[in-house]
Amino acid sequence: MAGSGSFRPSDRVGHAERTLGGRQLAAMLPDPVPTRPAYRHLAHAISALILDGRIALHVRLPAERDLAVALKISRPTVTATYDLLREAGYAHSRRGSGTWTALPEGARPRGVTRALAPPDAAIDLARAAPGLSEHVLSDALHRVESQLVEHAHTPGYHPYGLPELRAAVAERFTRRGLATVPEQVLVTSGAQHALTLVLGLLCGPGDRVMVESPSYPNALDAMRRARLRLVSVPVTDIGWDIEIIESTLRQAVPKLAFLIPDFHNPAGHVMPVQERVRVLRAAQRAGTWLVIDETLADLALDVPALRPFASHATPSGVGQVITIGSMSKIYWGGLRVGWLRAPARLVTELAGQRIATDLGGSVLDQLLALALLARSAELLPLRLERLREQRAALSAALAEHIPQWTWRPPPGGLSLWVDLGEPIASAFAERVLDYGVRIEGGGHFAADPGVFEQRLRIPYSTSADTLREAVQRMLTALADGIPLSSATRRPHWIA
Repeated sequence: MAGSGSFRPSDRVGHAERTLGGRQLAAMLPDPVPTRPAYRHLAHAISALILDGRIALHVRLPAERDLAVALKISRPTVTATYDLLREAGYAHSRRGSGTWTALPEGARPRGVTRALAPPDAAIDLARAAPGLSEHVLSDALHRVESQLVEHAHTPGYHPYGLPELRAAVAERFTRRGLATVPEQVLVTSGAQHALTLVLGLLCGPGDRVMVESPSYPNALDAMRRARLRLVSVPVTDIGWDIEIIESTLRQAVPKLAFLIPDFHNPAGHVMPVQERVRVLRAAQRAGTWLVIDETLADLALDVPALRPFASHATPSGVGQVITIGSMSKIYWGGLRVGWLRAPARLVTELAGQRIATDLGGSVLDQLLALALLARSAELLPLRLERLREQRAALSAALAEHIPQWTWRPPPGGLSLWVDLGEPIASAFAERVLDYGVRIEGGGHFAADPGVFEQRLRIPYSTSADTLREAVQRMLTALADGIPLSSATRRPHWIA
């Protein structure tokens, strides 16, 4: 279904440019699937783009003839697609001026919904990220005070990151089994910033990118906004199907592949070593860059600490691996400090690209990150023990109060990937917000539209008492019923 046409970096799908071209829309759509009839699948895919915010509201869709040519399908198929979109409330027509995007009454784009703060007194389970204790933060601030004064006499711009923090991150990789020098490290404003820089440098609009499904929603959004074509590979209840990954790399030859092999977000799996080796070999044969998200790698609750993914590569293959990490999941997202490890040449190019929008991260935040990393042998075990207690509390509360829900206990990470037994996740997430719990349905983690409606990601990154209260509120919401309102019901053309 995806079109082969390219489009300019200046193209926009938003309020500044009101018309969406046929080739541009085609490049945003997923590859064909054997779903029939085709017009129902196409209508579902376009409505998902509108809900995700990738296509803004009040934008004119391509003329039927243009979209039919771009997709290489019949014009009646496009006509039927637009009819379904209008019937479901995702489009409306103006006589003589085409078909324009809209939302059904009461619905909100997903990206906006995720950005909204929860209501007062709501329990926020939409973000799987721990807080930092006041004592630890206060101590770190005290430790870096004199260092900050020394830096105050400098310009303070460090596009590569503070030299001492780059050295500390390099030493951390080396200690975990991947020899690294500071020149191979770029400090960024979080892992998402690192991924965005990589996508901007290595990929162009219309390029194929292999992703897991489910996967981290913000990473998927970054790729969609970069107008990349996502090629998904499944992560199931038992992990990755490496044969599918190998065949996808061989046949699709994606420019880049984004994987979360260490306590996968949201499924929680760890990729076995022998499977890592096979992925590395397949990517090397395809010439595909591997971007490995290790933001959760330190959170090993039931297994030994993990070696970096790139440490299993051959000397010739390790240069195709970019490893992303962050302080957010280990310590505190409020620091906005992350990093990537890559070949030194690539780090230099990425730093050059960064300067166009960001001259460097906060010196204070980087000094705080350095102080916390220096105490990792002391602080990390405390963090892990607290997470074990919180995971146990959440599991026990769910088993007692909502025993029909099932999940596989993850060996690490920050969340449970819960099977609700029925496709109610989106409706439940909206319903339970009225009871003071903000949570994300499984559909937000999907690379392809219309899946994981029976799944819910429930983080255990907050206190045990809070988790128990959240489960009580979820039980109450279930007991009171979950009406499928116009804002949450599945489009009627989806089987």
